[in-house]
This record gives sequence, structure tokens and C-alpha cells, in this order.
Amino acid sequence: MPHLFIGCAGWSIPSASRHLFGEGDSMLARYATRFNAVEINSSFYRPHQQATYRRWAQSVPSGFRFSVKLPRTITHDARLRGIGRELDRFIDEVEGLGRKLALVLVQLPPSLTFEPRVASTFFTMLRKRLDAGIACEARHASWFMPKAQALLERHAVARVAADPAMPVEEARVPGGDPRWRYWRWHGSPRMYYSAYDEASLRALADDVHQGGTRSRRWIVFDNTAHGHAIPNAARLQELLEAPARKRVRRSA
Repeated sequence: MPHLFIGCAGWSIPSASRHLFGEGDSMLARYATRFNAVEINSSFYRPHQQATYRRWAQSVPSGFRFSVKLPRTITHDARLRGIGRELDRFIDEVEGLGRKLALVLVQLPPSLTFEPRVASTFFTMLRKRLDAGIACEARHASWFMPKAQALLERHAVARVAADPAMPVEEARVPGGDPRWRYWRWHGSPRMYYSAYDEASLRALADDVHQGGTRSRRWIVFDNTAHGHAIPNAARLQELLEAPARKRVRRSA
């Protein structure tokens, strides 16, 4: 399906899920035989060389895309202020992905309130340096007010739809730039550990379908601690592809 990207936070493949993948020269290459997207979370904790990103890009098919999490030194330590040099370093690194870089993920700390001037300056700086999508996972209630929504739209930033929804129920719904829809499902009720049941995945599939086909839709499972991300992503893939197969059969 065009503009639909499903994957996980990282490409580690538990032994119980190996049967879902084809052969490959690396773990990432095997992961890419099933999914067309991955979220790089390790960039949040430490830098990677441009050559490393280039090697990752070369190991996946042409239609595969990456999202990369912005370093915590920018979001959590500096809290979006005075980060020009850090942004330059990060952008130089991820240029190794080339056209396979789809998005940069900006996850904000729960204590970071929405300050219009700070947010506008930050996203202006990031947008000037980046020719790719931007998704923001806000985790303070002030980021879900109309002024914040308007600012995100103005800077072409998608607001992540997260599960569990924190700190307000609106966090479950995508916002910001309507050209992107980004769902991050962390596991519920226990974040990072819990698997999603069939009813939850079917409800998510319905939400993704209702988002329309014109926007780029990203769904990332982050419940990796007990290996549930891959089977959950694979099942959602099946649910979303089934209606498309029915439409093809009817038109044949």
C-alpha cells in the first residue's frame, strides 16, 4: 500500500519470530525482507558515524525507509535551547541514509512545557537543516492545546499518536502536519513489555485506514522488551493488507 510504513523500534529479531523473515547478510537485511520501515532509537543515546548510517541504508531495499530519534542531548539535556552545533552534528551523521531517511523523531521529556518562542526557534532550526519529515512525541499536556497544534502545522511537524496515551487522551490521536501520521505503540498496560491483543490491533488498523491514503502513515511498535513488537507489527501488516487484496480481487 502506498505511503504505508510498518515496523519496529530497532531490528533485533527474537528466535521465536525468525520464521517471519527471509534470508539476509545481516540482521537488518533479514528484518527488511518483511518490513519496509524501522525506527532507530540508539541515536537517542549515542552518536553514529555517517558511514554507519550509509552501511545501514545500503543493506535494505530501495523502498525501505528509516526514522531516526533525535539525541537526548538536544531534547532532554538542552531542552531545545542552544542546540545549533548539536543539530549540525546529528544532521551530518544521518545524511548517510540519503533518500532512505524519511523522518526525524523528536521525543520530548514529560516535564517540557510548550513555550511558543522556544518551540518555534527549535523547529525553524531543524527544518532549515533537514529535508525530511519531522514527528514530535510530546508528553506534556500543554503541547495538546490549539496554539501548539497550530505551531506544529506551521512548521510541518507531525504530532505522534502514542499508546499508552500520556498525559492526556488526545495523545492517542495523530496531530500536527496532516501530511504525516505517526503511531508509536509502546506496549500496554506495561510499557515496552506488554503485547497487544487482536482487538487492539484491529482498532489500530481501523484508525490507520480512516487516516486516508494521501498522508504518509507510519506505525512503529516499541514493545520490544519481551519480543512482542515483531509479531504485533506482522499481524497489523496482515490486517492492513487484507482490505487492499479484496479491492484488487473485485477490480480484476
